[in-house]
Amino acid sequence: MTEPATGELSLPAPAKLNRLLHITGRRPDGYHELQTLFQFLDIGDTLHFRCRDDGIIRLATRLHGIAHDDNLIVRAARRLQQATGTEYGADIRLDKRLPMGGGLGGGSSNAATTLVALNRLWQLDIDEDRLASMGLALGADVPVFVRGRAAWAEGIGERLIPVTLDTPWFLVVHPGVSIATADVFQAPQLTRDTPPISMARALQGGVSTWHNDCEAAVRALYPPVDDAIRWLSGQAPTMLTGTGACVFARLTSERQADSILSRLVSSWQAFKARGCNLSPLHAALGCRT
Repeated sequence: MTEPATGELSLPAPAKLNRLLHITGRRPDGYHELQTLFQFLDIGDTLHFRCRDDGIIRLATRLHGIAHDDNLIVRAARRLQQATGTEYGADIRLDKRLPMGGGLGGGSSNAATTLVALNRLWQLDIDEDRLASMGLALGADVPVFVRGRAAWAEGIGERLIPVTLDTPWFLVVHPGVSIATADVFQAPQLTRDTPPISMARALQGGVSTWHNDCEAAVRALYPPVDDAIRWLSGQAPTMLTGTGACVFARLTSERQADSILSRLVSSWQAFKARGCNLSPLHAALGCRT
């Protein structure tokens, strides 16, 4: 007989970077066809879970502008409940570090960590494919966080092939604005016709050829992002990540990151991080590549 689910669990919800992002077309349903390279960072939010036996999902941490029931953490927990019929609930607390609307995947990562953590805490034994499918209903980026491997992605970002990328130091700068993905994808100046390439060609081309098709539109719509890219690109190769406000520079060492941080514009937020091909979430759970 299975023992009742009990206990507590704290796990990371790591950031991601889009090392490359091409928009190759627009579907009849309004979604965009993408090609991208996802990689994780060794920095992110942290989620704390405590099992309840009354089915209640309670998120103690409130985020500005997001109702409790609309938070992806709560939605992920309830989706897992509904899919499995479990009688358990959870008290959840979020230590928020990643900026909202930054393009680092914070909300999607929170949702994925919730699915993975509660699957374990509630002793549901749901396999990764099913968890990823549940995650896709919450957002296109959730499956890559559920699977936890750096990946080449196509479709709307849900068709994933694990890859091994270089793992340099990065400096990530947030220039103080929050960007809604929908606003970027509706921008008339957005590039939507980049010719598709193969994964092999993308990897063979290397970092010097990688770019983000959303960058020009975001820079035009949000001058602070343009300012950050102009400044940071004078220090090291720089790119926008995803459709958010954060820009990142690929660096040769932690010392270089510290040097740039010491000269950063005071009104910007920034942090240094190392690239990871295995998600810190999965590393914490003892998963292997």
